[in-house]
Order: sequence, then structure tokens, then C-alpha cells
Amino acid sequence: MQGLFFESDSGVRLFLRVLVLILGFWTAWRAGKAAAEGWSGYVAVVVYTLLLAVAMRFLHYALFQGPFIDAFYYVVDSVLLLIFSMAGFRIRRTRQMVQNYYWLYEPTSIFSWKNKH
Repeated sequence: MQGLFFESDSGVRLFLRVLVLILGFWTAWRAGKAAAEGWSGYVAVVVYTLLLAVAMRFLHYALFQGPFIDAFYYVVDSVLLLIFSMAGFRIRRTRQMVQNYYWLYEPTSIFSWKNKH
């Protein structure tokens, strides 16, 4: 089984798998943040994430001899990457709205804002 769920590995392969996961999650985070900085919408985040999932599938295939074209693992990778990219997008968008329009909005959490009354 390849993808996020994998069999036991030796030290170097396990280190490479963790490194690839961190690289993918960090790249997804940055893609979501970049979409927010460009004032793009959710569609751009989803498109970037789906393209990143193809790149991650290729890394699993090239480094670990996993299946490249497998719908199940592509969906698993896409969902996990989408979680990170949407989080990066919402956090950055909240900061943008609160900092750029400080007279209109105040933060309610790191993911949302509300109108000032």
C-alpha cells in the first residue's frame, strides 16, 4: 500500500517518506496562502491543490515505486493537501481583511472575522 498509509520501512526510506509528506503539506499551505495574497477565490486553491496532488503522486511513484495512477490514493492525497491549503488560505485571508480593513472588521478566530459595530 502506498500513499499516506504505507508498510514498515527502513530508516532512510521512512525519513524520505516523512520528508515528502512535510514537503507536500508545506507546499499546500503556501499555495493556499499565495492564492489569498493574490485575492483569488476558493476555486484557485482547489485547482492548485489538485495539481499539487498529481506532483505528490509522482513523488510516491518515483521514490517508493507506488502506483502513479490510482484514484483512491489520489483522492486521499488531494483531501489531505486540501485541508492544509484551505487552512493557509483562510488564515491569510482573515489577516488580510482585518489588517487592510481594520475600521470594518475584527478577528473572531484565526479562520474568521466579523463586522465591527
